Amino acid sequence: MSGLVLPPPENKQDVKYAPYKDETEMRDIMDVVQVDFSEPYNIYTYRYFIHNWPQLCFLARDPQDNTVIGAIVCKLDRHKNIIRRGYIAMLAVDKRYRKRGIGKELVRRAIEAMDAEGCDEVVLETEITNLGAIRLYERLGFVRDERLFQYYLNGVDAFRLKLWLR
Repeated sequence: MSGLVLPPPENKQDVKYAPYKDETEMRDIMDVVQVDFSEPYNIYTYRYFIHNWPQLCFLARDPQDNTVIGAIVCKLDRHKNIIRRGYIAMLAVDKRYRKRGIGKELVRRAIEAMDAEGCDEVVLETEITNLGAIRLYERLGFVRDERLFQYYLNGVDAFRLKLWLR
């Protein structure tokens, strides 16, 4: 990995991680994401990201019943026709499974996949009130790049966070 040092994966034998497989997983992804997001996404938003960049979508499953307990959805494209920019569109972990390193592992897998495709930087936005997400991303090396005023429909500001890979 191009100079980026991510923490090693935590040994979480109680969670199964896998890349997105097919459309049969779409409802599971939507169900886990929609619980906590303030922005309502429709099926077309999910399909835009997941169908165009399926290799950048990862799921975490409970090994007991195989239910999806976490998901990350990303994309990778050109920014200003100069750099390859990865974008974390959605990251969600079921509240009952938080504080187990699942979000960190999903982000780590997504960043590794983006890096393997020549990504130069990774960006995302999160509500300034989402302290758990901000702490998670900052521990992984993201920095606050910009404050976006009234970014979300609920009127809450966002931070744009950025991680440089090259």
